[in-house]
Amino acid sequence: MKDENSKAKGRGRILCVTSNFPRWAGDSTTPFVLNLAEDLQALGWQVDVLAPHAPGAARKEAINGVNVERFRYVLPESKQTVCYQGGALVNLRKRPLEKLKLPLLVAAEFAAITWRLLTRRYDVIHSHWILPQGFTGMLASKLLRVPHVITVHGGDIFSLKGNFMNQLKRAALRSANAVTVNSSFTRKAVEDLAHPLRNLQRIPMGVDASPLSDAERQQAQALRDQYRQQNGPLLVFVGRLVEEKGAQDAITAVQLLRERLPETRLLVIGEGQDRSQLEDQVAHLALQEHVLFLGWVEPKEVRAHMAAADAFLGPSRTAQDGWVEAQGLTFLEAMAAGAPVVASRLGGIVDSVRDGETGILVDEKSPQQIADAVLKIAASPGLRENFRVAAASMLTEEFSRECSASAFLELFEKVTDVGKHG
Repeated sequence: MKDENSKAKGRGRILCVTSNFPRWAGDSTTPFVLNLAEDLQALGWQVDVLAPHAPGAARKEAINGVNVERFRYVLPESKQTVCYQGGALVNLRKRPLEKLKLPLLVAAEFAAITWRLLTRRYDVIHSHWILPQGFTGMLASKLLRVPHVITVHGGDIFSLKGNFMNQLKRAALRSANAVTVNSSFTRKAVEDLAHPLRNLQRIPMGVDASPLSDAERQQAQALRDQYRQQNGPLLVFVGRLVEEKGAQDAITAVQLLRERLPETRLLVIGEGQDRSQLEDQVAHLALQEHVLFLGWVEPKEVRAHMAAADAFLGPSRTAQDGWVEAQGLTFLEAMAAGAPVVASRLGGIVDSVRDGETGILVDEKSPQQIADAVLKIAASPGLRENFRVAAASMLTEEFSRECSASAFLELFEKVTDVGKHG
């Protein structure tokens, strides 16, 4: 049944199916699916989220007003380790035996979707990622005739390759009432795999594009006072500590920068399977005073850390399994905080980090180019302001949460109308 707000605005109910959702309030899992659900609810839709369970997570709760239910797929629950903590693709790559749990995950997800469609009224299924959500959503959609939208975030199209996996992905994409992609790079990959599709749209995930508050500015200044060494640049990296995020290249760039700017310091924010290797790299280069590992930082605090930076480093790499950065929300968040961005010329990053306009692009695995970009920013006082102004305009027009939610709102209204009258 629709809630009163939905009735008043004439909108409906979405079953959002995802394998990436905060396990609890304040979790380190990136919250972009939660943010979209919040924004759609503010526009009148009711959004119920269905996600895999994880050790320590509630089976049923509300986070920021969004109802979420989590289904079990293996017992004991301590063994539910396919998803979260870096994402399923990273976990499967690091721990190949996790693949044995995939059939259980797929079966449990399909059963959970079907049960909810049988016992509650939904106007549309919104599956985040093609596999497994797009596939299980496809089966449930066909069985119970509920319109189905798939959002492709990148890792699902660039990884999990092979004839069998491609057939599953192709079937899911072609059966969907609509498919959305988060970047031009992702769009091309989807078109190459499953062209033609009846309704393919590029809708980037959005970020908070609002200006810094006075409290955030004060916090950013306090962080600069705490971490910046004399006149040296303060650099910030935010991301999972896994090979494809490129933190190792940022560390090497610090070593190169110290030849010209001895007081350079890098803050590494995040956790991941490769942290110990990165710490060994820092020790080997004797950079312990210049590269600080802050670990996991509360999401609400990350923005101030970015704002404190003289440059934000995003040296993303192509992973061994073909994964690339499909959009790069962290780069957008850094720009929203006013930090000049130095990022790899890779994947969907180039949609937002426009070389010489909103940031500086470098080749992947190129620490020297990263160092040169930081030197350019340090030597040009007006460059940071030029980047900030251009990025702020771009974010407001193309990459804000409001833009993303409005585009999804229009799509869902169109799809549910097709589902009812087509």
